This record gives sequence, C-alpha cells and structure tokens, in this order.
Amino acid sequence: MKRLKLAAAAALIATLMTVPSYAGAWVKDRTYKFTVLHTNDHHGRFWHNEHDEYGLAAQKTMMDKIRNEIQARGGSVLILSGGDINTGVPESDLQDAEPDFRGMNLVGYDAMAIGNHEFDNPLSVLRQQQKWAKFPLLSANIYQKSTGNRLFQPWALFNRSGLKIAVIGLTTDDTAKIGNPAYFTDMEFRKPSTEAKAVVEELRAREKPDVIIAVTHMGHYDNGNHGSNAPGDVEMARELPAGYLDMIVGGHSQNPVCMAKENEKQKDYLPGSPCTPDRQNGTWIVQAHEWGKYIGRADFTFRNGLLTLVHYELVPVNLRFRLPTLTVAAAG
Repeated sequence: MKRLKLAAAAALIATLMTVPSYAGAWVKDRTYKFTVLHTNDHHGRFWHNEHDEYGLAAQKTMMDKIRNEIQARGGSVLILSGGDINTGVPESDLQDAEPDFRGMNLVGYDAMAIGNHEFDNPLSVLRQQQKWAKFPLLSANIYQKSTGNRLFQPWALFNRSGLKIAVIGLTTDDTAKIGNPAYFTDMEFRKPSTEAKAVVEELRAREKPDVIIAVTHMGHYDNGNHGSNAPGDVEMARELPAGYLDMIVGGHSQNPVCMAKENEKQKDYLPGSPCTPDRQNGTWIVQAHEWGKYIGRADFTFRNGLLTLVHYELVPVNLRFRLPTLTVAAAG
C-alpha cells in the first residue's frame, strides 16, 4: 500500500511538472500589460533596399528597442507575422527564403500565418522552411484531402506577463485558385470563419485562454467589400459571434490598416502619422502594409477579464519620405 501511495505521489508530481506555467487563472484586480508587434507580406525583403529602408537587420534593432522599453515598464511582447515570406527578390527566391526565416529567428518571431505564397513551391520546400523556423507556421483551415487531417499546426499558446494567449493561424481559401494547381492535388482550403469558430470553441473547452488572437493571411477590405467569394478579415470578424476573437493580425491585401472613419481606410497613409486600427464586432483588426516597412505595435492591458487597447501605431523602419509641401499664395 505504501509503495502504491509513493507511486501515485510520484505520478502526480510528474504530471504537475508537465503543466505549463501559464495554466493558472488571472489574478483579480491585477493589471497585466502585453504588446503585440506584427508585420506581414515580407516577400523576400530580408535585406535593405537601395535607400537603406527596412530589412531584417533594421527590424531587429527596432524590435529589440521596443521590447526593452516594454519590459522596463513591466510588460511583455508577442511578435507575429501575417505570412507571405516567399516570392519577392531573387536573392531570397533562389535560396527558398532561407535567409528570411533565419533572420526572423534572430528578430524573435513567435508565430506566423501561412500565406498563399508559401505554396509557390512544392510542399517539400515549405516543410524545409518549417525546419529552419524556430517558431510555428500556423494554419487551421488547410486540410489533406486523402486523410481529412489538418496539414499544419492550427494554433499555439503563449505565456505573456502571466496571461495565457492563444494564437490561431488562418489562410485565404483563394489560395487554391491563385496558386499552382499542381501543388494542391491533395490539399483543401476550408472556410476560415468556420474553422476559426471550431478552434475557438475547442480552445475554450480545453485550454481556457485569457486572450485569443487570429494571425491571418486573408486581406482587409473596407466594409467587407472584397469582390471575391473568399472572405477577408472584416467578413470573418462579422461572421463569428462577438467576443470569439480579441484581435486579428492580418496580411495579404498589403495595406496599412489605418481607418479614416468607420469602414473606410485612409487612402494615402503617411509614415509616422497616427493610425487607428479597424474594429469589427468587438475585434481589433490590424495590418502593417508590406515588406517590413512598418512594425505594427498594439499595447494592451488586461484587468479582471477585460482587454483594453491602450495604444496603437505603425512604426516606420527607416522609411525615407517627404511630407507634402504647402503652397502659400503671396499677398497681392
């Protein structure tokens, strides 16, 4: 009997050691701080351009600076990509984006959505890219036809400042139409909102996260006006029950999501100017243009179950630009 009790105690200890440190619930009346940093549609721009703009080296310098600032104030950082690492410049294309993924490791990315251009090469190349990446490549809505199983990891969990944050990956279901059909013979892209709803409900039942974020490669279209059967981020946020997603970190449409007014983006966003993200059905929607030109920064607080976006901005990465010159008429 004594041996059985000892064995049971040892088994209990072993089980407890495997439980993640973020398994506990949030503490009442405590304010948690965390920041989501994000980019999208990298498209091979691991190196700066001829004007010394963007590039992963400059991005890492700025990410490190922001991370240090946030940590000094008691917060923590989650770094996400909206996908499309592939296809842009020969230096990247001819190396299957190996410099890009290794550079993203050094920047400290935590997860990325799988974009449609991740399928510009055979699946074997993407599997190699998964090995290079030290972070998960996520997509919940890509299935293998022959088995009915998902081809990629659907979600990942992170502990930030004691909060349990779930990140779900989603890919535009237009991919099979706009990509090389030879690569999709045993692949199926299911409707993102249907898969997102199922995954959120599974996460709530099994993992009970405090915050749920979707990192997507679906596109942001004003008021959901896409002109295609494939839904974007706005359509998905409206289709899901309110409160299912706290935030969508997007890609694919390659624009800065800075709203001029409800359901209408600013048409000519100027680097360094204020940026108000979209909000649909209680979900914040962000996107940071393309090529690593900006780092999107969303500062949140979480208190007693309430998530609040305190500040949002698009941080330019060494962009060279001129503000418009005002012409003053001479008095006559």
